[in-house]
Amino acid sequence: MAERTVVLGVTGSIAAYKAVDLASRLTQSGVVVHTVMTKSATQLVGPATFRAITGRSVSTEMFELTNPFAIEHVSLADAADLMIVAPATADVLAKMANGIADDLLTCTLLATRAPVLVAPAMHTAMWEHPATRENVERLRARGVALVGPAIGRLASGGTGVGRFAPVEDIVDEALRRLGRCGDLAGRRIVVTAGGTHEAIDPIRFLGNRSSGKMGYAIAEAARDRGADVILVSGPAALRTPGGMSFVPVTTAAEMLNAVRDAVSSADVLVMAAAVADYTPAAPTAAKLKKTDPSLLLQLKRTADVLGSIGDVPVKVGFAAETEDLIDNARAKLRQKNLDLVVANLVGGANAPFGSDENEVALVDANGAEELPRAAKRAIAERILDRVAALLAKPR
Repeated sequence: MAERTVVLGVTGSIAAYKAVDLASRLTQSGVVVHTVMTKSATQLVGPATFRAITGRSVSTEMFELTNPFAIEHVSLADAADLMIVAPATADVLAKMANGIADDLLTCTLLATRAPVLVAPAMHTAMWEHPATRENVERLRARGVALVGPAIGRLASGGTGVGRFAPVEDIVDEALRRLGRCGDLAGRRIVVTAGGTHEAIDPIRFLGNRSSGKMGYAIAEAARDRGADVILVSGPAALRTPGGMSFVPVTTAAEMLNAVRDAVSSADVLVMAAAVADYTPAAPTAAKLKKTDPSLLLQLKRTADVLGSIGDVPVKVGFAAETEDLIDNARAKLRQKNLDLVVANLVGGANAPFGSDENEVALVDANGAEELPRAAKRAIAERILDRVAALLAKPR
């Protein structure tokens, strides 16, 4: 993302303040963000706020001589890898649909050849007006993508459609579009994440400490590098990421079926999920009562999801170990015919469960590379560097 540029258009909706968060998140992702504000938008949020967040000058006037982009709006249009209008008012949607260019933002929109993403925000009656609906359909026909609007509380105090979409959803879609030319473009990657829950009775289950954060980070990183991603996730208290197919599962058996379906045309399987090794042999239909001082559960082995999948060009497994990390990872590499194993020590202070950081070793047929402790997203990028290299090799 460090080489990608977004031109962010901010218009005069009360939701303009949320565009500050959008600009911040894009900037934190490594994207260069140039902000263009309409005159009415500056009445709601000051340009200095966007300048401080993005570290870039903000364009507000067509002929603002102190701005390097202001003399020729074409410069902004050419610089953009993606244009985002967020929030987009009914007025700006109408101008876009009819080719009206009467300020810096609309001139830039008319001049750019970059893809355009808009996040509408307006009162429900304005969104549902036939003129707005016609304008939106015209823009969609031209390839303009929309995120939202959402249903919720509006500035008027009422509730309805027209609310600015969640910033996370806009960021997901923006990063997906920016990554279309990445090194994984055209590849289909299946990622599993989270743990599984094996039912004891309708209320209780056997599970593990997996948070799903590592798998989700890999899925998001793969999306941002251009891949077509299918995320198969066990129960996880995480926001469902956008820009990918999401398949929720609960048990090991459900994960096996979902992965089998997903890998039929996949280039890569990254098995980051912590799948239960055992499941209760006879879960009860009714809740077990506390009648005896002890309870004996009979368990049976679950299916080996990773070992059952053989026809994927690149297979990556994970190994959580409490001892002999590298030796156990090498054994897993051989036994399950993997291309790469991501191994990490668990237990005590090293436990990565629930943390935003991880410390792993990448083990393949050529040896082991120990990575220093880092954010899980950074670890995900290193894993995908290996995946990209494997895909580039003749098979």
